[in-house]
Amino acid sequence: MSSGVTGVFQPLEAGDPSVVAGYRLVARLGAGGMGRVYLSHTQGGRPVAIKVVRPELADDPAFRRRFRREVEAARRVRGAYTAELVDADTDGVPPWLATLYVPGPSLAAAVARRGPLPVSAVLWLMAGVAEALEAIHSVGVVHRDLKPSNVLLAADGPRVIDFGISVAADLSSHTATGSTVGTPHFMAPEQATAGDVSPATDVFALAQTAAFAALGEPLYGDGTAPVVLYRIVHEEPGLSRLPEPLRPLFARCLASDPRERATPAEIVQWCRRRLAADAGAGPAVWNEVTGPEATVPGPARTPPAPSTAAATLSLRPAR
Repeated sequence: MSSGVTGVFQPLEAGDPSVVAGYRLVARLGAGGMGRVYLSHTQGGRPVAIKVVRPELADDPAFRRRFRREVEAARRVRGAYTAELVDADTDGVPPWLATLYVPGPSLAAAVARRGPLPVSAVLWLMAGVAEALEAIHSVGVVHRDLKPSNVLLAADGPRVIDFGISVAADLSSHTATGSTVGTPHFMAPEQATAGDVSPATDVFALAQTAAFAALGEPLYGDGTAPVVLYRIVHEEPGLSRLPEPLRPLFARCLASDPRERATPAEIVQWCRRRLAADAGAGPAVWNEVTGPEATVPGPARTPPAPSTAAATLSLRPAR
């Protein structure tokens, strides 16, 4: 394993596999509701994030069907501001997928580190995420869980991750109880009331995510999920808290009626006009927000020598 496993790159632990379907794992990147995420590399040396599904989800036939469907849709997404899906085995034991690794912090981490972002950085963020949504929506996928932790900040712009795929896990966790899929602080009214979701649902979430970037806290405030969802459904957003140049766009994106919201294409155009009028300050401010790029550990150079059967993950076709 490379000696550069520091910061966001955590050493593999005793229960972690060392290989996933030929991908030698270099470090642990994190864990979430769907499973654990590891750093690896393609044969050509490109860093990738390998997400291995949790066993309890892998044993759920309904999850398998949804996961397979979402992965097939994600394969078709090609956008400059998305983390491209490069490989997957939805029938593996357990299932897994690989996306290009994005060398940058999440929006949530960046705001926690430096506080609210300046207006030009928020515009840069919104333009990139809106362009990513155009690519995602063009193949019939609705993200449904866009939030600061699902937006990574690369040096050349944001990257949207977990589009559609995380929802397969959420549905398995919530269907039995009838709860709503998504993250309460970033839901649209139609999600909060278990209504129909559409691309406009992601636009509402984009505005809330960008408001978090501008304010350093959720637009609808803190509180329990029921309290926050009540505000989203029944109260007007507090746009007066936002910087004045952002308010017209946010007012459109946060319309309670999905049909009245701006489209991703309109958001891109609006932000680009504002950035052009700002004499190109966006890129410089963006670099300040993302901070220095972390050094990504290189590929594992020698084959692992497993001492137990658990050291290498066996991925055989499901039967």
